[in-house]
Amino acid sequence: MLKVCKFGGSSLADAKQFSKVKAIIESDEARKVIIVSAPGKSQEEPEKVTDLLIQAYKTKDIKKVKERILSIKKELGLTCNVEEPLNAIEKALEQNIITEQVLVSRGEYFSAMLLADYLGYTFVDSRSLIHFKDDGKVDLERTRKDIALAVKEHERVVIPGFYGSKPDGSICLFSRGGSDVSAAYAADAVSADLYENFTDVSGFYMADPRLIENPHRIKEISHDELRELAYTGAQVLHQETIIPLIEKGITLELLNTNHPEEGSTLIKKYAREGHHLITGFAGRKGLIALTFVKSRESNKLEVIRKILNVLHEHQIPVEHIPTSIDSFSVIIDKSKIEDQLFAVIEECEAIPEIVSITQDDDVALVAIVGQNMAKKPGVSGRLLSVFGEENINIKLIDQGRVEINIIVGVSNDDLEKSIKALYSRFAKELV
Repeated sequence: MLKVCKFGGSSLADAKQFSKVKAIIESDEARKVIIVSAPGKSQEEPEKVTDLLIQAYKTKDIKKVKERILSIKKELGLTCNVEEPLNAIEKALEQNIITEQVLVSRGEYFSAMLLADYLGYTFVDSRSLIHFKDDGKVDLERTRKDIALAVKEHERVVIPGFYGSKPDGSICLFSRGGSDVSAAYAADAVSADLYENFTDVSGFYMADPRLIENPHRIKEISHDELRELAYTGAQVLHQETIIPLIEKGITLELLNTNHPEEGSTLIKKYAREGHHLITGFAGRKGLIALTFVKSRESNKLEVIRKILNVLHEHQIPVEHIPTSIDSFSVIIDKSKIEDQLFAVIEECEAIPEIVSITQDDDVALVAIVGQNMAKKPGVSGRLLSVFGEENINIKLIDQGRVEINIIVGVSNDDLEKSIKALYSRFAKELV
């Protein structure tokens, strides 16, 4: 049995949390490959080390980071030499010869050094294991090979999450939360029997616990369902985590570092058939809808292609594209287009087939996800009727493939109300 374990920032926030992590790892001989995040927040520590490092790049001052790292080392009585690299970083900052990517990656680097020393495991720098191509995509073949070799050679390893290297050796980062993805690549490389992801929640819930008091915990969820929920706002796991696990069908278990006895969620290639009808509800605020009306005689696919080309040239990702016979909308994260909005609209207006463009800056998306929804007639109608009964205006509806998800657009102010109403109406009935 071989388990890959990932511990998030809250699990490693201070020396007390390190002690909990050690007890968890040592309770199971199968926990041989450990991936870590940078130390996060706790009651005593109000800031994440990654955020402190981002600030330090601007201020050229890593005093707070040094204090956090050295405090953990001292309290645990460790012997690893973190002082030398900390001092080297401080000097490089003063001389302005360190990149932001290198600096921001050091939270995971030091976290892994400390935990490896504490456990008696081997520290292996992910710079030599996770390989990115020049375009920023992971070199899967090389990454699999080097992780497998490192585990074979050392057997028990601690690896920093969140970063790897490009062909020239420079540091390359995943997006925030990317340690989840690092661990997924490790699980794939060693063909793990199980990938355990330890965080500060006891599994995955049908709705955000910040909105719903004591929501139902999902016992099993499929890879596809999780990706849909993560994509639409559920933030327990990075949305790309599942991709490396799909080919080999590796199961991921989500557990709570502070209360592992409370239960967990199993994330599998296929959740148990008939286990649940609706898996969960999630939502995202802060989107823009650009709606395009084309001339009636023009080819819709050709016009959509031209609009998407404009967005592609500006490197603006599209979230959804609901369509009708002579119009279609593109839903975009506001933060991804704000600086280029006027330029994009101007270029789109220059397309001859476009008759008009309207803009809606007040869009939130509600996702209703469940792999079994397609098997019960009338589910969509019943779900959508809740919005009318609650006097919530629906701005758009986008049905996902084989009804694994239904996306509903509402105003930002109506997002929380929508999720609460849906959960209240359907959670107990459809679990």
